[in-house]
Amino acid sequence: MNASRTVAPVTGAVARFLGGAGLLLRGFGMYVRSPKLMLLGVVPALISGVLYVAGFAALLYFVDDLAAWLTPFADDWSSTARGLLRVAAGLAVVGVAALVGVLTFTAVTLAVGDPFYEAISERVEDRLGGTPGKVDVPFWASLRRSIADSLRLVAISALIGVPLFAAGFIPLVGQTVVPVVGAGVGGWFLALELVGAPFYRRGMRLPDRRSRLRADRPTALGFGVAVFLCFLIPLGAVLVMPAAVAGAALLARRTLGQHVEER
Repeated sequence: MNASRTVAPVTGAVARFLGGAGLLLRGFGMYVRSPKLMLLGVVPALISGVLYVAGFAALLYFVDDLAAWLTPFADDWSSTARGLLRVAAGLAVVGVAALVGVLTFTAVTLAVGDPFYEAISERVEDRLGGTPGKVDVPFWASLRRSIADSLRLVAISALIGVPLFAAGFIPLVGQTVVPVVGAGVGGWFLALELVGAPFYRRGMRLPDRRSRLRADRPTALGFGVAVFLCFLIPLGAVLVMPAAVAGAALLARRTLGQHVEER
């Protein structure tokens, strides 16, 4: 098989989705076997996590005021109708904040902990036989490209978050369909963001990541959605981030047609 091209597996989409989620579990398994990397990997996520938890707590504290500010036209409505609308508005605000927060948390944490996460990702690939086509990239050049690509992904996700926010006002749909769509969108962008390190090691940029993951979208979504849901758990992002980096190395190898079994 030519490693320069990716052919989507012939198995069903559901099986591939579950297989993608399984890569996160494998990432946990490979990561916990390196105690020193475990400690180093948690530190950057812990620093970012404290800041984001504080910000999200402030949002929850003021969410009622924000909902009222966003819906001034409902001031003269009946108390029941006004209350229902502002509950929907509050849920929409929290939902979009969670989506954007998860994605920006990943971007910030990857930038803060770049040397640590690069070490985790490379250690995983070394266990699998090394990095085919490895390219030596200076640290500062790699960091600049990583930040630029992450900012681009966050900007795109924020644009997608606007219509999701608007849909959050729709009764029932906003509380059922929108969270599912949000998890799918967030999972896709998380997968794109997390595979950055293994792709950079091969001299490949964001467009390469996008095209390769798109060739097996169910697997990428399975991995990304699993990470996204873990990140929504309190302190989940801090504890899961290093394992997600390890799992992303496996995802990158799979999408590039390279083996993912330890030798």
